[in-house]
Amino acid sequence: MPETPKGSSLPIALFLGLVVALGLGLLVWRPALGPRGNLEGAAIGGEFSLVDERGQQRRWSDFAGQWRLVYFGYTFCPDVCPVDTAHLASGLKAFEKASPRRAARVQPLFITVDPARDTPAALAEFTDNFHPRLLGLTGSEEEIAATLKAFRVYARRVEGASKDSYLVDHMAAIYLFAPDGAPVAFIPGPEASPQAVEAMLDRFVR
Repeated sequence: MPETPKGSSLPIALFLGLVVALGLGLLVWRPALGPRGNLEGAAIGGEFSLVDERGQQRRWSDFAGQWRLVYFGYTFCPDVCPVDTAHLASGLKAFEKASPRRAARVQPLFITVDPARDTPAALAEFTDNFHPRLLGLTGSEEEIAATLKAFRVYARRVEGASKDSYLVDHMAAIYLFAPDGAPVAFIPGPEASPQAVEAMLDRFVR
């Protein structure tokens, strides 16, 4: 009877060894995935052309490479906007104290939903009350409308007793965008607090 060649199982052993080695290699070299935010993959954001507090033209792409902490509101807001902006600023300050290197990569932005009244000067006076790096942005009615549409932000003017006493009903939330401009996470207005903002920044900003 012909003898079975010795070592005939060697190719199988080698194959299994390569599979195991490849698997271990994938575990070693697989890029680390960051935490997933509640806005991951959402179609929110995009290029805009607005004016900052100094009257300079600013685009969304100007902030490339920075994490962007964004709030949409207006300076004449009687209650919600000042409170939310204070939460944003206090949370950022706490994060700056705990992790100054990472916090330096965060640019806070306040984008108005009321361009008729929110001039660059009005925005500067408002933002200076909260954080030295908070940058206000405004523009024409058309530019703000286009920005609100791109960022999926609802805003509607509610007429008051006089021409200038109107309010603006709008969606209140604090947004975080990645250095490439992609949406990462948001905190709904009712859930906003300095602690929530600091926790969001600590979780995602690297």
